[in-house]
Amino acid sequence: MTALGSALALACASLAVQADPPGPPRPGGPGWHERGMPLPPGRRYDGAHGHPHDYLAPGTAVHVLPRGSRGVLWGGVDYRYAGAVWYGPGPRGYVVVRPPYGLVVPDLPTFATVVTIAGIAYLYANGVYYRDHIGGGYEVVPPPVDTSARSGKPDRSYVYPRNGQSAQQQASDEYECHRWAVAQTGLDPTAAATGGGIATPTQRADYPRARTACLEGRGYTVR
Repeated sequence: MTALGSALALACASLAVQADPPGPPRPGGPGWHERGMPLPPGRRYDGAHGHPHDYLAPGTAVHVLPRGSRGVLWGGVDYRYAGAVWYGPGPRGYVVVRPPYGLVVPDLPTFATVVTIAGIAYLYANGVYYRDHIGGGYEVVPPPVDTSARSGKPDRSYVYPRNGQSAQQQASDEYECHRWAVAQTGLDPTAAATGGGIATPTQRADYPRARTACLEGRGYTVR
C-alpha cells in the first residue's frame, strides 16, 4: 500500500471512530413523548383531541420571554403569549398562566387543532379553547360541554376540508355555517348544551342537516 493509500485509510478509520450515532430527540421536542421518555421538569404533555404537543407547565417561572412573544392587555394585566403558551407577570419576570375567558388574541399557532363538539367548531391548543371573534381574532372560551356524553347518543361530526382549507379557515367556515343553521332552524346547540333552551325533535334533526348542507357548499365533507 502506498503512503497516500495508508493516509487515506487512517483518515477514514478516524472519521468512523469519531462519528456519533443518532442521539435521542431533544428534550421536549418532537418524538420525545412518543418514545416513552420522561419530559424535562416544568413541562407537560397535551394529547387531547389528537393534539400531540408538550408545553411549559402552568406555574413555571420564566425570566426571559421567547422571541416573537406578543402582548395582550386584559383587565389591566399585561399578558404575553408565544407558541400557545401564556405568560403573566411574576415576582421575577413572568410565570406560565391560563388565559382568562373573554380575552381575544389576534392569531393562533398553525398547529392549533380544530375540534367540533355539539356542532360547534373550536380551535384547541395547550388546554385552551378558542372561537372566532366577531371583531377579528380568536376569543378564549370555556371548555365546551359535550351533550352526547350525557345522552348516550352520538352528537359528534367530522369535517374534512376537500379543498385544502387551513385550520383557521375551517374554523371560520364552521362557525358561519353554525350561525346559518341556527337562523334556519331556530336551534342553537351551544345554548341547549348549557341549559339555555329546549330543542324539539324536529329542530334536533334539522340543525345538523342545515349545517352539513352549508359546509358541503363551502367545499367540506361532513360525516
